[in-house]
Amino acid sequence: MRTHRTCVFGYGRPHDGPALSVVYYVPTESDELLISTMAARGKARAVGRNAKVRLCVLDERWPFAYLQVYADAVVDRDPQLVVDVMMAVAWRMSGQQLNDEARPVVAARAAEERRVVVRCRPYATFAQPSRHLERSDDQQAVTTGPHRLSPGRPPDPSWLGAARGT
Repeated sequence: MRTHRTCVFGYGRPHDGPALSVVYYVPTESDELLISTMAARGKARAVGRNAKVRLCVLDERWPFAYLQVYADAVVDRDPQLVVDVMMAVAWRMSGQQLNDEARPVVAARAAEERRVVVRCRPYATFAQPSRHLERSDDQQAVTTGPHRLSPGRPPDPSWLGAARGT
């Protein structure tokens, strides 16, 4: 979770099936995942209705592994945190940290867009290591295994490399 940048954010809708959005996230030292969004967007409104969300952290290399994260979410409107998360997302997106001169520009954009932070607190996870098919007969051997949730702290991000043998 600490070494990746994107996830699929899933939440329940009042009608129809669940909604899914690809988002950038910022992990914290206390294992929360922070997501910047606009207050008027579905993600923020949905968390107001139901705090239960699901994130699917995707490996960014082939063959894909993934980590499902079940979390309780809250909307945080602290302007300082909003700007901090937006700055961190820009860093994760570009690979380059923004300098302090960019902060007022980011703060103005956050205010104009009425940005908030969705603070996700994981309570269970499910990891699926990558599988690679070397030969056509390997397809018969592919299984997803038992689906078991791990309570509490999300697994160490090294599970992605371990699944590849790296």
